[in-house]
Amino acid sequence: MRPFAYVRAEAIADAVRPEAAAPHYLAGGTTLVDLMKLDVLRPAAVVDINGLAPRHGGIEAGRQGLRLGALARMSEAEAHPAVRRDYPVIAQSLQLAASPQLRNMASLGGNVLQRTRCSYFRDTAHPACNKREPGSGCSALDGAHRSHALLATSEQCIASYPGDFAQALVALGATVELAGPAGARTIAFEDLHRGGDDAPHLETTLRPGELILAFRVPAAPFARRSLYLKVRDRQSYAFALASAAVALDLGPGREVRELRLALGGVATRPWRAHAAEAALRGRRLDESAARQAAEAAFADARPRAHNAFKVELGKRTVVRALLAAARMEIPA
Repeated sequence: MRPFAYVRAEAIADAVRPEAAAPHYLAGGTTLVDLMKLDVLRPAAVVDINGLAPRHGGIEAGRQGLRLGALARMSEAEAHPAVRRDYPVIAQSLQLAASPQLRNMASLGGNVLQRTRCSYFRDTAHPACNKREPGSGCSALDGAHRSHALLATSEQCIASYPGDFAQALVALGATVELAGPAGARTIAFEDLHRGGDDAPHLETTLRPGELILAFRVPAAPFARRSLYLKVRDRQSYAFALASAAVALDLGPGREVRELRLALGGVATRPWRAHAAEAALRGRRLDESAARQAAEAAFADARPRAHNAFKVELGKRTVVRALLAAARMEIPA
């Protein structure tokens, strides 16, 4: 690990000073410290923001929805009674995301900003990685890419986004509260991440020095009938090969009044399947309709030699998740 300056921020103004160079923020450290040890990240300055937790680490639930402080720990949000009851897709995505030790340390804000698990990005012995060294190439294109993305890819990068919690926020229509040198702003969570375009080293739309303060999840009829289905190589502590976050509002005849569907493990960013949603909206949800939605979700997939199996796996994951959500019993 290389030398760096360490600063502890006790207020937002300390963390987002306009005169400071764009910092690397430290909360749980479960991604930042890992990548610093690997020499993938070489920050000149690290700003410890844990002193902001008393004001930006709370969880509030009410009639208008849910507010999750960015410095709340994953385990705290997963165990919160209101989250489990009214937003089960969030609780499930957090529970399936990592080991208990990591969930006790990792913050919600840091979790959605975690970097890819692509081995070519994380191993500096591979010089060609556009995400780590812009313009150097992409070793995964002709290398081992079984776990890589097939949606929102480009010839510049096919690294998959590794998180789980982000898919739940996409499905629930969450927004993100931000603070930065230019002031505060709020954006749709769906607009936070960029895909594998011509600048894969820019993974989010955050401005230099911006900090995530909180996530707001609106109260909606589809929030309680929601779930997260994750398919992986082993049952514990593994990243998704394919996953689906479903939020569903059904009418009395099982017709789909509203559907939100987000996919994980198959795209370069948290991926909302708009085409699949449109294919089901207004229709009775049965296995045939779910399969048509799954086909729509992967119509634009660009598989490669090693990850082509993910197309069928992803479709089956979507069908399973949709039918499981339809069967959920929602307490009055």
